[in-house]
Amino acid sequence: MCKKFKVVKKNIPVTAYQTTKHIDIKTLEGVMHANPGDWILTGPKGERWPVKKNIFDLTYKIID
Repeated sequence: MCKKFKVVKKNIPVTAYQTTKHIDIKTLEGVMHANPGDWILTGPKGERWPVKKNIFDLTYKIID
């Protein structure tokens, strides 16, 4: 049996904005749809992905 480890995500800053309209985002996994109120994040390599507001609120903290 494999040993299990507890891990945490590295603190990698990303930029984010909250969309006010329906938008399709080209992501590394393909095109994803975002609804008004969802957050659009851009990672350090320019990759983008949408995050539902309730998940954003649980997972991210605005730092500036």
